[in-house]
Amino acid sequence: MSDLIIAACDGAAKKNPGPAAWAWVVADADGTPRRWEAGPLGHSTNNVAELTALAELLEATDPAVPIEVRMDSQYAMNAVTKWIASWKRNGWLTASKKPVANKELVVRIDALLQDRAVTFRHVAAHRVDGDHLNAIADVAASDAATSQEPAGTRHGAREIPEPRAERMTTSPAGRTAKKTAARPKKAGSSAVIKAKYPGRCHCQKPYAAGEKIAKNAHGWGHVECRDAADA
Repeated sequence: MSDLIIAACDGAAKKNPGPAAWAWVVADADGTPRRWEAGPLGHSTNNVAELTALAELLEATDPAVPIEVRMDSQYAMNAVTKWIASWKRNGWLTASKKPVANKELVVRIDALLQDRAVTFRHVAAHRVDGDHLNAIADVAASDAATSQEPAGTRHGAREIPEPRAERMTTSPAGRTAKKTAARPKKAGSSAVIKAKYPGRCHCQKPYAAGEKIAKNAHGWGHVECRDAADA
């Protein structure tokens, strides 16, 4: 049995509120994605989708094994790790004496967090040099929000979703990549950057945080893989 589960979860809502969905991906201790799942939520908000993604992930993993959860939602993470203590003291009212939004989901997650080792790690969303697992969960949630159909390993999927470059547009790096992609490039001219988080190249070998990576037809990966494709 692995000593650590590494996972990411994400939610999506088109137009917020709008067609929504949740997704998670679980990796082994080396960070290799092994299984994933996504589910529709009908018409809902992004915050509901983010909280549901976390709840579904916790329910789908072994509570006896420590887990690292990567999320890009500050709201969902803070709700269940910081704000919940004062909400409980205040009878599930906010500081402004209003009922806590999405209380049922927060209570559900709080119960799932009891007596298990969970480490939360906030990651930036939609970064071309960002967390690979978060990018997978982002794509899976977005696709499920559009299709309103469940998907994932449990539903017969054999492949792990591939992060898509067009979704990586909210960071300065992402916007630069999108604008540059619109212009013709010479072979081998893609920018070389240092990976902020570990990831996996299309050659199926991992790269480490701080390692130089470059954009290729399949996403981000080893510089030598980009150069080999251009040769």
